[in-house]
Parts: sequence; C-alpha cells; structure tokens
Amino acid sequence: MSTLRRFLKGSVGAGVAVGARGIGAVVLNKLLAVYGGPGGLTLLAHFQNLLGLFTTLPGEGINVGITKYLAPLRAGSGRYRAWLGAGVLLNAGALLLGMGLLLLRPGLLAELLGPGLALRLGFGVGIVMLVSYALLQTLLLAAGRLRHYVLLTVWLSGLSVAAVAMVLLRGGSAGMALLVYLLAQGSVAVPALWLAFRSGLVHRWRSKMSVVALRGLGRFLLMAVSLLLFGKAVDFAVRDLLITRYGLARTDLWQAVVKLSDNYTMVFSAVVSSVYYPRLAALVGQPDAMRRYVRTVLLLLAPVLAAGLGFIYLLQSWLLPLLFEPRFLAARPLLAPQLIGDWAKFLSWVLLYQLTARAQVGRYVAVQMGAATLYVGILAVLLPRYQLLGATLTHAVHYCLLLMACAVYFRADWRPSA
Repeated sequence: MSTLRRFLKGSVGAGVAVGARGIGAVVLNKLLAVYGGPGGLTLLAHFQNLLGLFTTLPGEGINVGITKYLAPLRAGSGRYRAWLGAGVLLNAGALLLGMGLLLLRPGLLAELLGPGLALRLGFGVGIVMLVSYALLQTLLLAAGRLRHYVLLTVWLSGLSVAAVAMVLLRGGSAGMALLVYLLAQGSVAVPALWLAFRSGLVHRWRSKMSVVALRGLGRFLLMAVSLLLFGKAVDFAVRDLLITRYGLARTDLWQAVVKLSDNYTMVFSAVVSSVYYPRLAALVGQPDAMRRYVRTVLLLLAPVLAAGLGFIYLLQSWLLPLLFEPRFLAARPLLAPQLIGDWAKFLSWVLLYQLTARAQVGRYVAVQMGAATLYVGILAVLLPRYQLLGATLTHAVHYCLLLMACAVYFRADWRPSA
C-alpha cells in the first residue's frame, strides 16, 4: 500500500471518530453558552484547563511514548509488558501530582462545581477513570485497533453531551453539568478495558519494573512538562490578562473565536495522533521512508487545510450565532488572524512530531521554550496597539514564524529527493 493511500485510509477510518468528537464539542459549547448562565462559556474553558492539569502529562507525554515503543512489539511479550508496566506507573504518578497541585488552591473545585464533599469525590473518581481511559485507548491505537478507537470515541462523545444536556435542560447548574460531563467521559474506561482484555493487550501484564522503560518514557514525560509550562500555563495567563484588561463580556468574544478553533483543532489533533503519529513512530528506523511519509502528508494537508479554514471564514456570519449566540457576531474581526495562525500551526505540528517520534527531548523542550518566549514578546507589542484584536494577531504572527523556522530546520525532510 502506498504512503498516500495508507494515510488516506487511516484518515477515513478515524473520520467518524473525530467527527463525533467535533460535533460533541460544538454541542457542548452551545449548551453552556445558552443554558449555562452568565459566563457559562468561560466556566467551561476554566474547567477544561483544570482537566488539562491532569491529562497533559499522561496524554501528551507518557502515552505518546507508549505508542512509540509498543507499536512494533507483540502484545504480551516481555518487552511489551515492561513498557506497559512503566506506563501504568508513570500515569499513576502524574495523576497523584495533579491531585497534589490541586491542594495548592483548595477552593478551585468549589468555584467551578459548587460546594460539597460529594462533588469533590465525584471529580476525583472522574479524573482517575478519564486518565485510565486515555491509557487504554493508547494501547488499542498502538496495536492498530483503529475500529475500537472509533467505537469508543463515538460512544464517549454521545454519552457526555447527552449527560450535560440532561442536567442543563432540567434546570441544573453549570457546575453540576460539568461534573456529569467528566463522569460520563470517564465511564468509557469500562468498555475500553473490556476491549483491551479481549484484544490480549493487558491480560498478560506480569513483569518486574524496567528501569530502561521508565527512563525511555520519562523523556516523553519531560516533553509534556515543557508543553504544560510553556503552552497551557501561558494560555491560562493570557486569558487571565485579557479578563483583567477588558472584562468578561469583551473577553468572551475572544473566547468564542478560540473555542471555534479548539473544535477543529481537536479534530485535526485526533487524526494526527491516531493515524499520522503511530505510522511516523514505526518509521523511525527507516529515515528515507519517514521523509517520504512526512513530505506526502504535508503536500496533502497544506491545500486541504487552507480550503477548509477558508470555508469557515466565508461562513463566519452564520457559524458564530449558530455555535454560540447572536451576540458573538461581534467577534468577526478576530477570526481571520486566528484562521491564518491555525493553518501555520497545523503544518508546524506535522513537522515537529518528528522530534517526538525520535524522542529528541532537548530539542523539543527548546522549541517549546523558544515558542513561548516568542509568543509573549509578540503579544507585548501587539496587544497595547490593537487591543483585543492583538491577541489573535499574535497567534497568527507567532505560528507563521514558527512554521518558517520548522521549514528551515526540517528542510531535508520535506524537500523532494533529487
């Protein structure tokens, strides 16, 4: 099977899953914007930031490494069990670290969900199940069980949105709706565990802990720490700055544009993580084949993404009130630079995934640190001059410069062979 056909077949297979996730996110945003009361959309963003405290280290670090190391191995072999054991241990450690950090601000859960011990316990149960589901899903993807991944994703999206709708439409609070949303997502760990057992991916895990495996996955964990510090922490700080300078009402306009971006970014990320990255990781030992694969995917995605984002721009006057509320039409001037920046962001991700596949931790951390510094510098210049528009202009300039840097650094990978 050719490289292009392999990528297209995998993308179509994942299309149903990512489509379900995208639709679920759109409906969730709409529910919170309309029925969540004042600031419902902002409350959702803050809750998702909180979930990121627990899921970034496992999802963007440990599980990425698990995919790399398990993909070429036979399930149940000694090496497979060693890597799996290290992954389980590190996931548990990341979960405990997140719980510990939450203790630094004990009132945060009450602010988001409401008072009461039962709500805190429910949050803890939901987080444990959500992290467990992410690990089980990783095992299925590493084993090439894309059909199982699709089924679980569709089930997760439908169940979580239905749970939130049931709470809000019956007059429940936004905080209760968000807790139910988390528990609904976490509950998918149960069928994921059954599928993993049935596929023979976890039932033979009986081995001593491997220091080599812990070190190997630890490199990916370090990458995720850099993403947490230089990515999500910066995003949170920027949102806090905008709220302080422009108030909740005006910042909601920027938040709507970012939420719209988050919807299709989630779809793109799901395709890349489920189709592109596992194949990329499997080709690490074949440099020429890896370069051809990266080049083929880039040439496919560049025009497709441009066309898709351009289509969104043309439909902005219809999309913004449909996805949120009519008052969000005031966000239209912010959309164009957001879309331009997203195009550059997606293509730069395709190139930067090579650092992850090759486990080049130092370079990955350097890129994250440099990108964050660049972003803050651009924001400091553009925000005072362009006000709220400066935030999305910063996004566009930042990622266009990052794409140019990636194109230069990886020029041997994307240029056609002589």
